Amino acid sequence: MKKFIVACSALLVGFVAVAQNDCYWQQHVDYRMEVDMDVKTFRYTGTQELVYTNNSPDVLDKVFYHLYFNAFQPGSEMDVRLKTIEDPDKRMVTNKGTKEEPEFESRIGKLKPDEIGYLDVKSLAQDGKPVVYDAEGTIVEVKLASPLKPGTSAKLVMEFEGQVPLQIRRSGRNSAESVALSMTQWYPKLAEYDAEGWHADPYIGREFHGVWGNFDVKISIDKDYIIGGTGNLQNGDEIGYGYEKPGTKVKRKGKKLTWHFIAPDVHDFAWAADPEYIHDTLETPGGVTLHFLYKDKAEIKENWKNLQPKTAALLDFYNKNIGPYPWKQYSVIQGGDGGMEYAMCTLITGERSFGSLVGVTAHEMAHAWFQHLLATNESKHPWMDEGFTSFISDLAENEIMERNKQNPFENAYRSYFMLAMSGKEQPQTTHGDRYAMNMAYSYAAYSKGEVFLAQLGYIIGQDKLMETLRKYYEDFKFKHPTPNDFKRVAEKVSGFQLDWYLTDWTMTTNTIDYGIKAVKESGDSTKVTLERIGLMPMPIDVLVVYNDDTYETFYAPLRMMHGEKANPYPNLERTVLPSWAWAYPTYEFSIGRPKSDIKAIVIDPSELMADVDKSNNAISFE
Repeated sequence: MKKFIVACSALLVGFVAVAQNDCYWQQHVDYRMEVDMDVKTFRYTGTQELVYTNNSPDVLDKVFYHLYFNAFQPGSEMDVRLKTIEDPDKRMVTNKGTKEEPEFESRIGKLKPDEIGYLDVKSLAQDGKPVVYDAEGTIVEVKLASPLKPGTSAKLVMEFEGQVPLQIRRSGRNSAESVALSMTQWYPKLAEYDAEGWHADPYIGREFHGVWGNFDVKISIDKDYIIGGTGNLQNGDEIGYGYEKPGTKVKRKGKKLTWHFIAPDVHDFAWAADPEYIHDTLETPGGVTLHFLYKDKAEIKENWKNLQPKTAALLDFYNKNIGPYPWKQYSVIQGGDGGMEYAMCTLITGERSFGSLVGVTAHEMAHAWFQHLLATNESKHPWMDEGFTSFISDLAENEIMERNKQNPFENAYRSYFMLAMSGKEQPQTTHGDRYAMNMAYSYAAYSKGEVFLAQLGYIIGQDKLMETLRKYYEDFKFKHPTPNDFKRVAEKVSGFQLDWYLTDWTMTTNTIDYGIKAVKESGDSTKVTLERIGLMPMPIDVLVVYNDDTYETFYAPLRMMHGEKANPYPNLERTVLPSWAWAYPTYEFSIGRPKSDIKAIVIDPSELMADVDKSNNAISFE
């Protein structure tokens, strides 16, 4: 039957390039920070002035900050989690056993005092008045000197100091690729407050949530170090290293340089620094400057040079298929321990094959949209971040790398099926830190999240799916959208009711399983009986292949959708059948030709419906 499925997949229409709730509100913060880094001790001191505006309807008597670097200490929650989870992140542990019988040891637990990370608040005042604060682990709770009323702002001034940990996860010094400083989650960061309350989650290993605002950051560091990261450099002519205007003669005086960055409309700030960085730039037709910072190593230079036009092509793809990138620059920086997105930049490991380098850049750059423009809560809804990013980056790679796959999401489907059959699956509504296994988190967030979108294209049509993504961007950029926000956009674009889809796919572990139960000749026609075996409902496409090699399709809408999608096979005749109500486990329809004329019947020839058992989805009469 594979030849029929492949032949019919080619007939698919290709992937082509909410109004905000009236009661919606979000907080705002403006940061001014000055930091001085000692590259010998990896310690730094800083001052932070932030203006926090309370746009909520609530009077706030406290605020919370994240102190992420405190996770990199023996006995921290991150350390203990590494010791107790069944499958710890291999970047963060050492295997003292064998591959067959591993014995994992937390790298954090072995850190010495001069190797740990920390962030210490030395003083804190609200509008000139000292406040009481209490730090526990990676969170500090602050009792405000004066309650912050709705519609008012407060200035919080802090003195802090920190130490950069050895590179273990995302942040750190002296990475495996010898990058000196990967400075992510490095500053005291105000926690998000929204309609659900405070999101003061401890840093155990997952990702982040932040307040929208503006950053004005000055970093003083040894003059031999080259920095890349968030924001627009204000004093490039003083700094040089490729940031100066063409023809400018740069004279670096003294032992240190102070780099001055401004980043508007972001919810995070990251940077990396190394004395051996090569810094290349590429101006794109749309006016965005791409920066590439990578180690001066002969064995990686060619890949990093070749990456640059591919990155420009990725930017163009995302601009067209999601919405325009709004900032002036984007930086691809060698650093970190894999790939991780930040505002206006990504840190990626750079000693990779060319295909892998493009792949990690495609994924992390797509996060500029699905996280840094559409800022979902990654801790509560990681699938909206990772899954949507995986979907669009797989589409982009399929085009830009000329892979020409019929189904560019096939690996995501494969991983989801493994999860669904593993007995380890938890609902996607599980908080990111509360998954029992890293495997279950990864497959749920990345693979099942990607399938959510790909399968939505099966449900509402590929054109409506891509229209939904563009409308989602238009309505919710620079906001904090939720799963329901996305569902409502899809409903308005498609005209369908989709609450059943969001509910079953994300809030349960129900699976999709349909099959052909019986095919019987009935005079000059053929009666087909379909059955729903799994608990999750779906609309059903059926392809019929006749002996004369002609095709016909039948479509059974799902009753609770209250609508029908456009014909996904415009070159084929389609019969729209009466709707199938979920409570009925079987469904019958008739084909207007005798069974002897039929070569094969196939449920979902696109294979975009995530049916966990396809063994009963096709029947051949050859």
